[in-house]
Amino acid sequence: MTIRNPTTWMWEEACDLLDEAERLHRQFFRLSAAHAGPVWEPPADVYEDDDQFVVIVALPGVPPERIEVTLDSGALMVRAERRMPCPRQAGEIHRLEIPYGFFERRIPLPTGRFQAAARDVADGCLLLRLRKLN
Repeated sequence: MTIRNPTTWMWEEACDLLDEAERLHRQFFRLSAAHAGPVWEPPADVYEDDDQFVVIVALPGVPPERIEVTLDSGALMVRAERRMPCPRQAGEIHRLEIPYGFFERRIPLPTGRFQAAARDVADGCLLLRLRKLN
């Protein structure tokens, strides 16, 4: 059994936690050439079968009519803005964990041709189905 120096071990753990926090920050917030200021990337699930490519993007609090989806240059781009859910006037924010502001998510597509087949929003998620074309 190896006995570790508590001071060194705690320092290593703290550095690992800071590295993870920085990685998460880079994942959710970055600068965009298309939009002035930082943007965040919503999480997405991507599935593929013989006939279609399915993308599910988590967009809590984003109205369906405000979501822009484009299919271009071998990628699917989802853009919109999640507005602050509460007024900024009087009051106190106790916790703000769900990102708000402009977001975009670029999802590379496999080689081939696709056609938009379905677009639905349910339970705070955008569901996109792309039909594979021969």
